[in-house]
Amino acid sequence: MEQTLSKSTHQRLPLGKLLKRIFFILIGASLVSVGLEIFLVPNQIIDGGIVGISIIASHLTGWTLGIFLFLLNLPFLIVGYRQIGKTFAISTLFGVTVMSVGTALLHPVPGLTDDPLLASVFGGIILGIGVGLVLRNGGSLDGTEIIAVLFNKKTPFSVGEIVMFFNFFILGSAGFVFGWDRAMYSLIAYYIAFKMIDLTIEGFQESKSVWIISDSYKDVGDAIVARLGRGVTYLKGEGGYTGDEKKVVFCIITRLEEAKLKMIVEEIDPSAFLAVGNIHDVRGGQFKKNAIH
Repeated sequence: MEQTLSKSTHQRLPLGKLLKRIFFILIGASLVSVGLEIFLVPNQIIDGGIVGISIIASHLTGWTLGIFLFLLNLPFLIVGYRQIGKTFAISTLFGVTVMSVGTALLHPVPGLTDDPLLASVFGGIILGIGVGLVLRNGGSLDGTEIIAVLFNKKTPFSVGEIVMFFNFFILGSAGFVFGWDRAMYSLIAYYIAFKMIDLTIEGFQESKSVWIISDSYKDVGDAIVARLGRGVTYLKGEGGYTGDEKKVVFCIITRLEEAKLKMIVEEIDPSAFLAVGNIHDVRGGQFKKNAIH
């Protein structure tokens, strides 16, 4: 019984999925190296987290950026191994190593532009896509996220708030080291990278969950299946005030289908209750779009 339980709690990844993970972490970490050494670093623009600290330290000491990226992330990798898991730590170690080696190899290459705004925009885009690919495949390139998870367990602040707190001081430090105009460009690069991370993780077809409460629930559900090609689920509900039994139509759509779904509901039952929420991941079930007849 114990043997069966241990096997079910920890399973090795199939070779195909393992190779896919390695490939995308390699691509992601390489893109981060390009974003840093070809765009941001030559223009004295930094990113948040350990990367930002490493850029400042490299500038002040004259040492290679890759050395700081690896050494400063190492303590967090050890903590991550103990607190989060072996797979995460190994994936992160691989990503950080590729990023560190990549920045060292690209350091002699001249920057692609000396316009700080262009460097902020394109550096942020490339950096964000790279980090997003690594995160999407089970790794990380920044130790501040790990420490934020640990602080989150002992403080009332969320992981995002803790990361923003760290980055506020890191990006502010750029003003003293590189000048305040570079600090403002760094904020632009950081914001763009942040948005690109979300876009890379969630994909362009961001999923949305929909709840519809209507007396014409069957007509609404049938119309969604027929006109959108999406499957629906009927849930049982009860009015909190009246105590009346209600039927709830639940389905998952993409953001591109949201306007059409609202139009369908409006046509069938203008008084229907409709709630739409963003969701980050959908797996299994019948989410795949069916053919529309």
